[in-house]
Amino acid sequence: MAEAIKMPRMSDTMTEGVIVEWHKKVGDKIKPGDTIAEVETDKATMELESYNEGTILYLAVEKGKSVPVEGLLAIIGKEGEDYQSVLDAEKGGKAKDTKKSENKMEENKSEENKKETSDSKEEKNDSKEVALPEGAKLIRMPLMSDTMKEGKIIQWHKKVGDKVKSDDTLAEVETDKATMDVVGYEEGTLLYITTEAGDAAKINDVIAIIGKEGTDISAYAEWLKSTGNTGNAENKQTATSKNESQEETKKINSEEESKEETNEESSEYGERIKASPLAKRMAQEKGIDIAKVKGSGDGGRIVKKDVDAYVPKAEQKSDGQKDAPGAIQSVQPFAAIGEESYEDIPNSQMRKTIARRLGESKYQAPHFYLTMEINMDNAMKSRKTMNELSPVKISFNDLVIKACAMSLRLHPAVNSSWMGDFIRRNKHIHIGSAVAVDEGLIVPVIRFADQKSLSQIAAGAKDLYEKAKNKKLQPEEFSGNTFTISNLGMMDIEEFTAIINPPDSAILAVGKIKEVVVKKGDGFGVSNFMKVTLSCDHRSVDGAVGAAFLQTLKAFLENPVTMLV
Repeated sequence: MAEAIKMPRMSDTMTEGVIVEWHKKVGDKIKPGDTIAEVETDKATMELESYNEGTILYLAVEKGKSVPVEGLLAIIGKEGEDYQSVLDAEKGGKAKDTKKSENKMEENKSEENKKETSDSKEEKNDSKEVALPEGAKLIRMPLMSDTMKEGKIIQWHKKVGDKVKSDDTLAEVETDKATMDVVGYEEGTLLYITTEAGDAAKINDVIAIIGKEGTDISAYAEWLKSTGNTGNAENKQTATSKNESQEETKKINSEEESKEETNEESSEYGERIKASPLAKRMAQEKGIDIAKVKGSGDGGRIVKKDVDAYVPKAEQKSDGQKDAPGAIQSVQPFAAIGEESYEDIPNSQMRKTIARRLGESKYQAPHFYLTMEINMDNAMKSRKTMNELSPVKISFNDLVIKACAMSLRLHPAVNSSWMGDFIRRNKHIHIGSAVAVDEGLIVPVIRFADQKSLSQIAAGAKDLYEKAKNKKLQPEEFSGNTFTISNLGMMDIEEFTAIINPPDSAILAVGKIKEVVVKKGDGFGVSNFMKVTLSCDHRSVDGAVGAAFLQTLKAFLENPVTMLV
């Protein structure tokens, strides 16, 4: 009787094997102990022996192809024997009996499908699609970054009934990377808003409708709500009680906002105060006079970040004297004595994306770490001399960016991305430099860093860092990185490991420069050392490659003049 030969598991981690060479062909006689083929596993190339005796009737896999463990390799039996039934069983055909049962199942399915289609037709009739009124245009949530899944409406610059031009900014949207303006690119009257300020909309969800003044879009709006395509994930529940409560809260919020506008739109000198509604609400909740907060937005506009960072100045005493510097301030208790409490802080779009992407990176990419100590004495002297001539102050981080860019030229394997079926080796060098902001971490990108001078890197990096802190980065300024640097040296951190920033294959963690007593000649002296740790994706970067990269980086930083050659 014909028998199937299947791919055995040749190692504890093996999931498939590649046929390197067949040692037998169809028609050959085999006996137990004969080598049938050479198989490449995840650990070695091994010989596959036969435990059966007979004639090879069929080979299921060509040379060079892979087969999963327990997959069919060959069929052996008596010479001239019909092996089709074995082949059908392995492929899942299972001959005539199974075909009969499949036919019966198909008949049953067709009857069920008829019932389902009739039911679905009835359901569709209940919620027929409503056509968008003529002249009305849908405004959808645009894709504002390569990693964006949804956007949160921070505030609307227009309200229902307002006239809108094609280049008007309709709303401010918080993405996972920055706060950006949404432009409608349509002209007319704002007829309907589906996503209120503070709510999130998924990519391509409808957020507003623009059209001719007086156009009745109530039926279409109701249909949007019923289908859940309102731009707000919570609206998909479409519970009438929830809608009523939302309308009530909207009325309350609108009343509060109108009060805020009348009470806080001018300072004590009669000047108009520019502040976002969110900043006003936060200032009111914290008991902060919004007029005393300095704005960092466009034209001095006060935003959420400014309220968070605001520290009240020392209040004057009744006799006109201020508290002396260093005077002990009364400390408020963290929580009421004997009372348990906590605060739930909603995750921003940026924080959600950081959690998702770094979680994927940590658990999908096999990380390994290489740490090296670098003598920074020459770098410190060189930097001092450079800053006497440079139009922009050059930081140690700028030196590290330049050194990494030059090292990546010599070690292109580190400047790569794991793409699943292949490794993409980038020929351009875009260095991402991680920056901490209130909502988490963002990585502005210094593009073509290897082609720039230190002064150009310093000027470009400074501009990007300012934009990052003010959430003004454009998509092209925080995407496209091929290598990343994370520097915590300025926060007195000596050494740490960083999680790889996809799609990179490596990230460099930079610690502080520390004085260390070392032997110098016949005596002892002090030298300045900095520790760096390279996190590598072992799928695309091997240990020796990462080590060679660090050796080159060390050479550049210990003798910075070589970077100028």
